Parts: sequence; structure tokens; C-alpha cells
Amino acid sequence: GSASDIMQGNAFGPTVVILKEGTDTSQGIGQLLSNIDACLGVADAVRATLGPRGLDKMIVEQNGKATITNDGATVLQLLDIVHPAARCLVDTANAQDNEAGDGTTSVTLLGAEFLRQARPYIDEGVHPRTIIRAYRAACDLAIQHLEELSSPLGTEDLRDRLMKLASTSMNSKLIASEKALLLRDGRRRGQHVRR
Repeated sequence: GSASDIMQGNAFGPTVVILKEGTDTSQGIGQLLSNIDACLGVADAVRATLGPRGLDKMIVEQNGKATITNDGATVLQLLDIVHPAARCLVDTANAQDNEAGDGTTSVTLLGAEFLRQARPYIDEGVHPRTIIRAYRAACDLAIQHLEELSSPLGTEDLRDRLMKLASTSMNSKLIASEKALLLRDGRRRGQHVRR
């Protein structure tokens, strides 16, 4: 076939993929470890922002604009992450933010920690599918343990327990500033509900 046939790929020749200069073409375990390292780098960028006492980060964009924030979602949004595996971790955090409006830093750190804990097993030659099966088994055990720890709500202390649950859930960055108002309104409305 002609050169154009080879570039497009057909039954007579292989498909030729043209990569930019400097593109990483590693495969196998080396690539897997590189992917883990990239994800750990993303986690390190947001680790100090976690929680109510999270530290501020200053990010200076290429155009010179500086942003100071302790919001993990903002940090992840401002970072120019191009590594495919690290991008997947950021996309997971964005999905968490879109779904719940909070928890992006926690999702990033949890995902990265799963990868960090898997790394020694990968170094020893354990197949990634085996590691995934182990994580699924651990998830099943965690759910079972949570079910064992749970207790049914009694009607006598239902209102107090619900107010505590509501108070805890209102620590989200989206509504924490309105927490007192919302709880006061919830108490007022709750008085009109029959038990």
C-alpha cells in the first residue's frame, strides 16, 4: 500500500500512530507506577486544604493572576493537570462536587490513598485485578460492619437525633454560614409535625 494507506491503517498494513515529541510511551508496570505517582502528586497539592483548619494555597496562573484559597475543588480546578490518570482523579473529585457540592478534597485523598496502599503489591507483581478484588471484598466487609454498628431510631429521641444529623450535614461549605438559621427554621417547622 501507499504511505497514505499505512497512515490511515487498512488490511494491508499496520496503523501508525504519530505522537508528539517527548510523549511517554512506557507500558506495563512502569506505566502503572507512573500513573500512581501522578495521582499522588495531585493529592499532595490539596492535602493541606482539608478540613475546617485547612491551609490556604496560592496558585499563580500563567497570565499572572493569583488565587488564594483553601478549597480543594478550587485548587483542582486551577491546576493545569494533563496526565491522563491524574485527570481521572480530578474528574472523580469534580463528579463529587457536582453531585454533593462538597467532599472533593476527601475524594481525592481517599482515591490517592487507595493507590498508595496498592503500590507495594504492584511492585511485588500482584496483578491489578487481584488488588481490585481485594478492595471490593474490603468494601463488603466495611458495609457489613457499618450495618452491625447501626441502630434503629426510636420514636422517643427521634427529633433530637434528627437535629444532630441535620446539624452535622450542614457543615458543608455551601450552607455552613446559614446553619443556625436553617436549624432554627427546622425546629419551628418540626413543632407543627405530628409524632
